[in-house]
Amino acid sequence: MDIGAMRIAILVAVAAIGMATPSFAQDASHQREARAILERLVAFRSSEGHGQLNAAADYIVAQAELAGATGADIARIPVGDTQAVLVRITGSNPALAPVLFSAHFDVVDARPEDWEADPYVLSEQGGFFIARGAADNKAGVAALLSTIHRLADDHYRPLRTLIFVFIGDEETEQTTTRAVVQHPWVRGAAFAINTDAGGGMLTPEGRPLIYFTQGAEKTYASFRLTVRNPGGHSSVPRADNAIYDLARALLRVEEHRFPVMASALTRSYFAAVGQVETGSIAPSLRAFAADPGDAAALAAIRADPEYANKIATTCVATMAAAGHAENALPQRAEATVNCRIFPGTPVVQVQRELGQAISNPALVIEVMDAPQESPVSELTDEVANAITASVHARNPGVPVAPSLMAGATDGLVYRSNGIPTYGTSGMFEVPGEGHEHGLNERVRVSAFYAAIEHIHDLALAFGR
Repeated sequence: MDIGAMRIAILVAVAAIGMATPSFAQDASHQREARAILERLVAFRSSEGHGQLNAAADYIVAQAELAGATGADIARIPVGDTQAVLVRITGSNPALAPVLFSAHFDVVDARPEDWEADPYVLSEQGGFFIARGAADNKAGVAALLSTIHRLADDHYRPLRTLIFVFIGDEETEQTTTRAVVQHPWVRGAAFAINTDAGGGMLTPEGRPLIYFTQGAEKTYASFRLTVRNPGGHSSVPRADNAIYDLARALLRVEEHRFPVMASALTRSYFAAVGQVETGSIAPSLRAFAADPGDAAALAAIRADPEYANKIATTCVATMAAAGHAENALPQRAEATVNCRIFPGTPVVQVQRELGQAISNPALVIEVMDAPQESPVSELTDEVANAITASVHARNPGVPVAPSLMAGATDGLVYRSNGIPTYGTSGMFEVPGEGHEHGLNERVRVSAFYAAIEHIHDLALAFGR
C-alpha cells in the first residue's frame, strides 16, 4: 500500500504499535465473511517458487463460484507457474465501458523462522492483523471478494460491467498483468481501481490527516553499466583499470541531478501535503506547488529525501560485479543502476542523460528487461467524487488529494496500455507501520474493515 511515503514531524520517535487503534467487534455477516477470507488467503505461501500460487487462484475462483458466478463470467489466464483470475459482473448497458477492480494475491516471501509468529497464519494483536500479505495485497483481494459476495447477496445488477481482476505475479514479472490487459473483457475499460496503492495517513494517536489517491507512478527502469578491458597480470598495474573506470562512472551517477519536473497532479499533491505537514518543510511544499521554479523551495525539497523523489527522476547504483581472479587485472566490470523515472519522461532520454553525465565513451549503458513507461492518470470528477464520498463516510472532512508513487505496481501496466488507473485502498495507517515486504507485516483491524466498505462503495458508485 502506498500512502505517499512521507515523514511528518509529529510522527518521529513514536512506537506505532503502542498507539494502535484498539480492536473492536465486527459482527455483520459480511465482515465476518471478509475476515475468514483474509485468514484463508494468508495461509497460502503464494510467492514464487513455493507452488501455491495456483492453489490461491483456485480458492479465489471457488469464492466467486460460491457467490454465484458461473464459468461464463470467470476467466483464468495461466502464465508459467501462476495465473490471473477475472470475475465479471455483467452490466445491463453494453454501451458503457467496463470498470476494473484490481488486487494481487502473490506476496514477497517470508521466512517463518525470522518472524515473531507464523507469517502464514493470521493473528490479531494490539489492533492489528499480522501476516505476510495482510497489507500487501491480500487485504485488497479480500475486499474484492467481499464485494463480489455482497453484490450477489443483494442481487445487484450494475448498469456498467464490473470486472474484478486478481493478479498472480505483481511482486515479480507482472506477466499476468500484461496478459490481463490483452483479454477481450479488459480491452477498452473505462478505468481501473487498484487496491495496491493509495491510502490515508494517521497521526500516532489515530487521527486521520489526509487521504491520497494514487494517479501516477514512476517508470521503473534498470540500466547495466559495463566496462571491458584486456586485463593482465595484477603485478603490472595499468591506468585503464575496468573497476576504477566503473567506480568513477558510479560516482558521477551519484552526483548527477535530473531536471526538476512538475505536473498538475504533483502540484496538487504538494499543496495538500503542505497544509498538513507540521515540520519546517511545509512552507516550501506550498511554495513549490504555487511555483515549481521557486529556488528556495526547491533547495529545501531537494534536501529532504521523503519529498525529493517526487520532483525528479532518480537513479541509484544497486548491484556491482567485477573481475575474475584476485591476481588478475579485471577484464570486465559492471553495475546495475536502478532509476525511477518521472512520468512522461522516455526511458531512452534517461539513458542518454546518464551517458552524458558519465562521459566515458568506452562504457556501455544498456536498458535491462523491457521497462514500461507509465503516463499520469488525471483524476476525473466521477472518480474523485466517488473516492471522496467513501472516505468521508468514515472520516468526515479529511482532505483527499492525488499522489505520485515512487515505487511500482500493476497500475503502470494498466496505464501504459491505455487504461487510466487510480490507486485507492481505503486504508489509513501511521507511515511505516505496515512493514510491507518486511518482518511482521501488519494492517490495522479497523483499516481492513474500512477497506472492504470502501471497495463496495466504489463498486456501487461506478456500477450506476
